[in-house]
Amino acid sequence: MTGYAALDAPGRRWEARAVNGRGADIRLRLPPAADGLDGAVRGVFARVVTRGTVTVSLRSEEGEGHRTGRVDPAALAAALDAMAHVESKAGAVGVALAPATPADVLRLPGVWRSAAPEGDADADALLAEAARLAEAFDADRAREGAALRGVVAGHLDAIADGAARAADMGGAVSDHAAAGLRAALDRLRAAGGGAVEDGRVAQEAALLAVRADVAEEVDRLAAHVAAARDLLDADAPGRRLGFLAQEMGREANTLGSKAQLPDLSDVALDLKVAVDRLREQVANVE
Repeated sequence: MTGYAALDAPGRRWEARAVNGRGADIRLRLPPAADGLDGAVRGVFARVVTRGTVTVSLRSEEGEGHRTGRVDPAALAAALDAMAHVESKAGAVGVALAPATPADVLRLPGVWRSAAPEGDADADALLAEAARLAEAFDADRAREGAALRGVVAGHLDAIADGAARAADMGGAVSDHAAAGLRAALDRLRAAGGGAVEDGRVAQEAALLAVRADVAEEVDRLAAHVAAARDLLDADAPGRRLGFLAQEMGREANTLGSKAQLPDLSDVALDLKVAVDRLREQVANVE
């Protein structure tokens, strides 16, 4: 489920964004000043996120150019030794390397130790802000979920209506199958194919009626719709709604394969469209 929230604090800004995803994937973009807080911030959001890709970012409003710091002598010495070793190896094989600038050296991992500007929050304050951000983020997704609930309910109503229309045609489908059998027998007799026993005719008519009967598919669709409606107010119903939508799709396909009447074919097509729309929306539900 998508969502967005932002939180402004003195000298910094938090943001949380989410897009749809099958599982819960929480990604963090925290500055060096927040080193060591990754697990704690991730845990804060894991309490409100069970599905979707969520990106949580924290940035300084002054920008990194205003940060002070110092050179780590040990890291600098190690970096210079490594560079000298690389240059020596390159020279041995006749490769000329471009000279490194001081800025290149300072960008090497560990050489420059950033110092947090005066007034930066401590870990407890940052975690408190992350908790407030997660609360606002959860509230934003709850508002979207409330709107999405009505959309999903509308698709379920359309599926229930299609199932009811198919049920009303059940008798006509069986009659159509029996009429087709009788017409085929009449053509056989007219062509001199001989007589067919009445008992055999009745048996074949019964088999055709069973194969053409859509009552089982209609009943299953109704059961799936009822179960989906019960899930609308449940906690984290997304995966279960997705499973039910998949089962509804199977029943709609089976019903369509049995459709020997144009009207029933139209109903089956409407059902498939409604189920596909339901699947699209259920993918947004956590």
